Amino acid sequence: MKILVAVDGSICSYAMTSDVARRPWPAGSRVKIITVVEPRPSVIPRVRVLPDNDPHLEQAGRSTIDKAIAHFDAGRPLEIESAVIHGHPPEAILREAEEWGADLIVLGSHGHRGIERFLLGSVSQKVAAHAKCSVEIVRCRFAQAS
Repeated sequence: MKILVAVDGSICSYAMTSDVARRPWPAGSRVKIITVVEPRPSVIPRVRVLPDNDPHLEQAGRSTIDKAIAHFDAGRPLEIESAVIHGHPPEAILREAEEWGADLIVLGSHGHRGIERFLLGSVSQKVAAHAKCSVEIVRCRFAQAS
């Protein structure tokens, strides 16, 4: 089984990663942990403040992935790979899942509601609506408590 795990560096994504790491996946399962970095937008339309290959974005993305990988026990028989992906999160996650041939996409939900959800959008909702494979959204208990 090929499991694509999308993390964003939030408490919710690490709680989700910990949950995925504890599960008894079938033998031969592979996990690919990704994070999506977006270039910072500019106030001038169609101009980006930082290029797509900005080393600060890469470093932040790699740090996010390293923290997620730390949840997995090195003794478990899971093949783990990772990647820092550039682009808009929903589209980048969907593209990576299709190109990699994922059987399952797992991502966390921040639990935004009402106007906050309208303004911020929902990556998990967009991924679930358009994915060509199964999607699991792990609700963040920390977000519900606040």
